[in-house]
Amino acid sequence: MSEYTAQGTGAQGVLHIHSAPAALCPHIEWAVSSAVDARVDFAWTAQPAAPSTQRAELTWQGPAGLGSKLASTLRSLSHLRFEVTEEASPGHDGSRWSHTPELGIFHAMMDVHGNIMVSEDRIRYAYELGAGDPTVMYQELSLALGEAWDEELEPFRHAAEGAPVRWLSQVG
Repeated sequence: MSEYTAQGTGAQGVLHIHSAPAALCPHIEWAVSSAVDARVDFAWTAQPAAPSTQRAELTWQGPAGLGSKLASTLRSLSHLRFEVTEEASPGHDGSRWSHTPELGIFHAMMDVHGNIMVSEDRIRYAYELGAGDPTVMYQELSLALGEAWDEELEPFRHAAEGAPVRWLSQVG
């Protein structure tokens, strides 16, 4: 795992590149480096869950909102599975972004324990939409929780267990 630290840090999180074609790896490094305005080198390893793809992780500290910037930057790259988390910080909720080529991007707010927070309005919408058909309400709540993204990414998460951790720091 690599590390990035910016001056004026207020938030922290992790970028997990779960799978990327090897040819895309330099482009990912360039895109992330551009987003954080500093050179970032990933420690790429083979992703056993998808032969011929690579995986990497980056622990980061930076200004609140950097997680969103990373997710927005990476979502345009095709054939890429990734997750970005930004922990809660003073004045800011935590967030998680998940992306797969098939599903696109998912965003959810997180509490300090990493639980997805579903808003009252989203729950009411699911109730109203599912009135008379509980399967519709179930589908809406499943969507609000990002279950489809979790199901698709889970094999890639497990394949990464025990992966080497590397840190890269830059303050400046």
